[in-house]
Amino acid sequence: MRTTSNPAFRNLPNSAGGYANFDYGQGSQPGQTQAAPPQATRPMTIDDVVTKTGITLGLAVITAALTYTVGGAAVALAMPAAIVGLVLALVITFKKKVSPALVIAYSAVEGVFLGGISWMFASMFNPGLIMQAIVGTLGVFAAMLVVYKTGAIRVTPKLTKWIIGAVAGVAVMMLVNLVASFFVEGGVGLREPSPLGIGFSLLCIGIAAFSFLLDFDAADKAIRAGVDAKFAWYVAFGLMVTLVWLYLEILRLLSYFQND
Repeated sequence: MRTTSNPAFRNLPNSAGGYANFDYGQGSQPGQTQAAPPQATRPMTIDDVVTKTGITLGLAVITAALTYTVGGAAVALAMPAAIVGLVLALVITFKKKVSPALVIAYSAVEGVFLGGISWMFASMFNPGLIMQAIVGTLGVFAAMLVVYKTGAIRVTPKLTKWIIGAVAGVAVMMLVNLVASFFVEGGVGLREPSPLGIGFSLLCIGIAAFSFLLDFDAADKAIRAGVDAKFAWYVAFGLMVTLVWLYLEILRLLSYFQND
């Protein structure tokens, strides 16, 4: 399986062994046959991916909506939810065993975080901003799915390295901006309603969109390799991470144009 910029997909079994052992039956030497690899309880299918992704997204939407309705208190819940979500994401990423409960918990907590952030943006700017960001996020997701399925952009090793490097690059830039903001108001200007801020948000949106191609490719490879159906939870988690990032970037970008 190709490398992906989304760390969640790195937990999927790869061609080195396990469920995705592509070397099965070839033998280490001429005339020899390897023992059959461990068999999955049930191979993962696209239906498993769609179902698990639907569950995680649906739960996030429900908790986000409930949090949004509590008004100003939603903002107070956003930061704790963000911290808990980060911890859960790290545990899910580095945990060797699939844990549906952790993925579900992450989705619920992220919903609380998104609900709080959304209420804050709605109160500061325009409530209609939220629906615009949701539509934009779903639109980008659908567009990249079509791009992937039609093969308009092929996921090559070169493209994969470029996207991974771009994700790492923007992460470093965000960290630098955050540290700088402790000393100078606005940091280096990456998150300000300025040409630089708008350009950076567009860059992040573009990278997040292309990250979907790697996510789809990793999921597709896992399905073809016949990995255990339970790994669909990892796929759902990985897509959730990218969707959350994309939504936040679109929401921030739209907010830049509200005071014009």
